Amino acid sequence: MSVARHWQSGPDSSVVDLSSSDGERPAGQLLGEELRRHRERRGYTLASAARAIRGSTSKMSRLERGESPAKPRDVYDLAAFYDLSRKEVAFLDQLLAQAANAEWYERFADVTPVFLKRLIRVEGRAEEITIFENQAVPGLLQTERYAEALVRMMEANALPDAEIARIVALRIGRQLILDQELPRITVVLDETVLQRRRGSADVMGEQMMHLLDAAKRPKVNVRIISKDAVSPPMAITYLQFPDHVPGDLAYLENIEGATYVTRQRSLDNYRKVLTDVRDNAMPRDGSLDAIRQAAEQWAQQAALER
Repeated sequence: MSVARHWQSGPDSSVVDLSSSDGERPAGQLLGEELRRHRERRGYTLASAARAIRGSTSKMSRLERGESPAKPRDVYDLAAFYDLSRKEVAFLDQLLAQAANAEWYERFADVTPVFLKRLIRVEGRAEEITIFENQAVPGLLQTERYAEALVRMMEANALPDAEIARIVALRIGRQLILDQELPRITVVLDETVLQRRRGSADVMGEQMMHLLDAAKRPKVNVRIISKDAVSPPMAITYLQFPDHVPGDLAYLENIEGATYVTRQRSLDNYRKVLTDVRDNAMPRDGSLDAIRQAAEQWAQQAALER
C-alpha cells in the first residue's frame, strides 16, 4: 500500500478540535497527584511525608494539590522515601521538568493560541516526538530570526514589533525541552524546506547552520527526504509517551488551529506514515550533507545581497 493512502482520513478518524476542547491539567498538578498516589499506596500520612522533606503538613498538602512549586530536592527526597523504581522516578523527572517549563510560557499567555498551549503542556511529558514538515523548519529547531520571519509572513494584519517579539520568545522558549534527557526527537524535512526562503538569505543561512548544530545532539535526529519521494501533504507531529502514561497522540496544525488525533486506528495510520517517511529519507550523513549544501548556497546568496 502506498504512503499516500495511509494519511487519508476516514469517517472514524476521531480528531478533536483543540480550539474548543478543554486544556490539559498543569504539570504541577499532575506531579502533585502522582506524589499523593505513591504516598497513599504505601500507607504514609501527610505528616510522615512532610518529615521526609523537612517541611510542614500544610506544605506537603500544597505540594500534592499542585498549589506550590515543587522543588527538585523535595521530589527526589520523597521518591527515595517512597522507594520508587527507576521508571517511576523518570516519570516524576519529566513532570518536574514540565512544571518548570510551564512558568515561562504562562508569561506569554496573551500571545499564545489555545491549541499551542496544550501542545506545550504535553510535549514535555513525551518519551519520543517524531515530526514531518514540508513547509518550514519546526518550531523546536527554529532560530529567532527565522521564527520572526514566519510570524511576520503568517500574520495578515501587521503586529506591533513588541508583540512579534513576544511570540518569537514563546517559540524559542519551547526549545527548553531540548535540554532534557527526554523526549528524543526525530525530524524529517522535505528538502524544499531547505530551499524555501523565510526571511533574508542571511536568515536562511543562519537557520541551516542551526539545524546542523541541533543534529549533533545525541537526542535529535534530523533527516531530509527528497521532494520526489512519496510523502504526506501535511505536517504531522506524533508524540509517544512512556508506558505508564496512557495514550499516544498525533498533532496536526493549520492556520486556524490544530487537531489532536487520539483513536488507535488513526494513530496506527499516522505512525505508519511517519515510519515510511523516515525509511524513505536520506541516511543521516546524506541528510547532513544536504543541509550543509543548503547553508553554503544561502551564504553565497547572502553575500550577493549585501
